[in-house]
Order: sequence, then structure tokens, then C-alpha cells
Amino acid sequence: MIRILHTADWQIGKPFGNFEPDRRGELRAERFAAVARIAALAEERGCDAVLVAGDAFDDNTVPDRDLNRTLDAMAGFGGPWIMLPGNHDAALSVSVWTRLRRLTTRATIVVADRPEPVVLKDGALVIFPAPLTRRREGADLTEWFDHAATPSSAVRAGLAHGAVLNRLPEKAEAGNPIADDRADRAKLDYLALGDWHGFVEIAPRTVYSGTPEPDRYPANAPGHVAIVEIDAPGVAPRIERVRIARFDWRSMDVRLDGGIGALDDALAALTRPGETLLDLTLSGSLSLRERVRLDEALAGWQARLFDLRLSDEGLLDEPDEEDLDHIDVGGFVRVAIERLRAKAADPQDPERAAAQLALRMAYVEHRRLSGSD
Repeated sequence: MIRILHTADWQIGKPFGNFEPDRRGELRAERFAAVARIAALAEERGCDAVLVAGDAFDDNTVPDRDLNRTLDAMAGFGGPWIMLPGNHDAALSVSVWTRLRRLTTRATIVVADRPEPVVLKDGALVIFPAPLTRRREGADLTEWFDHAATPSSAVRAGLAHGAVLNRLPEKAEAGNPIADDRADRAKLDYLALGDWHGFVEIAPRTVYSGTPEPDRYPANAPGHVAIVEIDAPGVAPRIERVRIARFDWRSMDVRLDGGIGALDDALAALTRPGETLLDLTLSGSLSLRERVRLDEALAGWQARLFDLRLSDEGLLDEPDEEDLDHIDVGGFVRVAIERLRAKAADPQDPERAAAQLALRMAYVEHRRLSGSD
């Protein structure tokens, strides 16, 4: 039996420039920790090889310090690492791979930067790599797999980085095409892919492992690797999805109609808020009393979550009579408050957002001055 671990898209060196420096540093460091977890898993499961299907590095300019930290993380697995150049770390004449070869390695690394078979386990396992030598290719670089001969006793595995045709969203098929029936055409027992950051068996015996540590708010299933067992050539592989990720990047849409209870329930369900990056979209309408409660609740969660991004353009303030009674004013000030209320309620008024904010500020200030809870 052949057992391999398939991973891809480590994106070592990703800058995370839209985060504050302390969080940026923690996210960058976690990518090395993810590689160490992969190495430990491969060693624990007794894998014959780890296949890295491209974009191990975010670009070809990552510093040598990052290369050494990556090698240190990989040292926990004693078997071979088959490293495929992807579109971020293409096999240029001078690249991360030429530098990696000059470093003293703490792991057994095979840089698969040529379209030629990599023979492992005394010929029992043959890997066919399709390395990228530039960021975008118009041709299907996996075509050569079809004509590559191997002994009948060898398990055949392809290794590629790109977009499987007719299976991914159109925007994902901008370059580096891969035929969706390549595994059948080339009689592959398994085709290990990178580029798509979620885990999916996209076609028969054709799998994207996804990134092991998410780096964006996903619509797919990032954060995993594949453990693949193949009993013999031609036998269907057993594919196990194993979670590796530490951080949970989560998008959440919550509608609030009159109260914030729905948000309280949704956030209370987060099991690891300190390791959660939340992209929160709110819609609906709230009284000013509930809007103040919302702001207080979000301030508390801002301190608990690793990161909170908020979009509340679809959430409207709808002050009621009780709200206005709390703004205990009369005369022309009351008339002004009523006019703000009318503007805030009119979706066609260009000053609607400003009126909503002014009402909220007036409510909060009068509550503060009156000493109300």
C-alpha cells in the first residue's frame, strides 16, 4: 500500500498587509506552524511521501530567513517532500528554488521543477510533476502524463497547479488549465492539485487539498490536507480530509429586526473567538436603544476576537417614540430632532446616513447627561 500526504498553497511569506503589525506577525508565523503540523501528521501516519502541489511560497523574493524557518518546520517528517513550483513561486532561472538548493536542508526535499518522473519507493510510486516556469500558462502542462510509461506494478500520481477546466468558477480559469479528465487519460491513481484554496475532489481521483492555514474569508473549505491511501495500481484511493488550520476565518450575515438577540446567539456559538477572524455583515433595523446596545456588544467582541471586520450599511436606525422621549428636549430642538427623524426614515434622502448618525449621537449624549442606564 502507498500512503501519501497531499498539501498545497502554504503561501509562506504572505504579508497580510491589511492587518495591524502584531496580528500580521502572528498570521505570518502561523504558516510555519502549519507546516510543522503537516510534518508531524505525515510522520505519525507513516506516509511514504508528502506532495506539495505548488505555491509553498508566496513569491520568489521571500527572504532566506523564511526559507530556513520552513525547512526547520519540515524537519519533523523523515520521508521525501516533493515540492512543485506554482504560479506564485514559479521555477524561474533565479527563484526561491535555486536558493533553496543552496541551503543546508533538514528535510529530504525533491524540487520537482522539471516535467519528468520522480520515482519513489524503489519504483512502487511514480510522481508526474507539471511545474510552472512562469506565472501564467495557456497550455495544459499535464498533457505529458498521458504518454509517460511506468511498470504495471507502479502507482501513478500526478502533481499540478492550476485550474481544472469546466469544474471551477469561471474567474478561477484565467490560466494554467488542467483537463478535467486528466486522471482518466493518464491512468493516474491520484492527481494532487494546488491553486484552489479549498478542499474538494473536483473530478474522479482529482483533488485540491486547499491551503492548510486559511488566508482569506472563504466560500470553500480551506484548512486541510489530504491523506491518500492506494492499495495497488488501478484501485480507487481512500482520501481522508484532515484539518490542520489553527485560525478560523469566518463570514457571517446576521439580520437584526428590532433587537440584537440574533447576533448575541450567533457570536456565542463561536467556540474559539480568540482564534477567529470574523467578517460580519449586519442588516435590518434597530431602535436607538438597541443600536446603543449593539455598539456596546460589538466593542466587547472586538476585544475578544482575533479580528473583526464590520459592514453595517444595510442596518438602519429606526427611532421610536420611546427613543425620542429619552431625548428630553422641547421647542425648536425637538422640532430639529423630528426633522432628523424624517430624513433618517427617507431612503431617497441623500443626507439619510448623516441624519441617522446625528440622531444616534443625540440619543447617547442625552442619556449620558441624564445618567440613564
